[in-house]
Amino acid sequence: MKESFCHPLKGWLLKQKEETKLLFHSIPAVVVALFVIAVVAMNILANKTIYQNGIIAFDGGILVSWLSFLCMDIITKHFGPKASIKITVFAMLVNLLTCLIFWIVSIIPAGEEFAAFDQVIGGTWYILLSSTIAFLSSGILNIWLNFLIGQIFKKNPDGKLAFFTRTYISTFIGQFFDNFIFAILAFMVFFPIFLGFGWNLLECFTCSLVGACVELVCEAIFSPFGYYITKKWKQEGVGNKYIEYMEEKRA
Repeated sequence: MKESFCHPLKGWLLKQKEETKLLFHSIPAVVVALFVIAVVAMNILANKTIYQNGIIAFDGGILVSWLSFLCMDIITKHFGPKASIKITVFAMLVNLLTCLIFWIVSIIPAGEEFAAFDQVIGGTWYILLSSTIAFLSSGILNIWLNFLIGQIFKKNPDGKLAFFTRTYISTFIGQFFDNFIFAILAFMVFFPIFLGFGWNLLECFTCSLVGACVELVCEAIFSPFGYYITKKWKQEGVGNKYIEYMEEKRA
């Protein structure tokens, strides 16, 4: 019975390995690099509250989080939701590895002049945990919303209206939940325990809502580039081997 269970599992894992290998050979490296950089930068910048007045509060991650969602939307549009989820998980794993390297560097003994540097790059486990949970859950939500909204546009799925509608709606909802989950965990749960201060629920909600609006504006500014990229990829047949492989699997 054990062998009968392991055999199909092994076959499934081998297929996933083949599929993932093909995906990474097919997807343009620049988009993956920008995605990973945005995720790593978000994690570092989220350690700092850049504005707080009792009603609204922002952390530094708001300045770059829109880029990660734009990359998700581009990948989802051209390669599909499964590919986008895999790249999202890859970005999360790279971020965790980066945090581990930063932490190791921060605990290596050095002079007092490096104390501030060590504190910044060393980070804190609860910020990492909060951002990882928020990013992964909101990323999957954003990806599937983007894909499902795109299914509505049967007549012209590659048109501007379809791209911008699926991008703006999924980004706003995804960004809100990304901000809200992170704010609740980091600033309402962990900050009061370890630092003695934090945000209230109203600040978490308004930060998430206003942050989603700000990030939506950033996405609206740069999404025409995303639309141009997806059109260019389709014209040039970028990733056709992976797309055809996935279509054969679904057939």
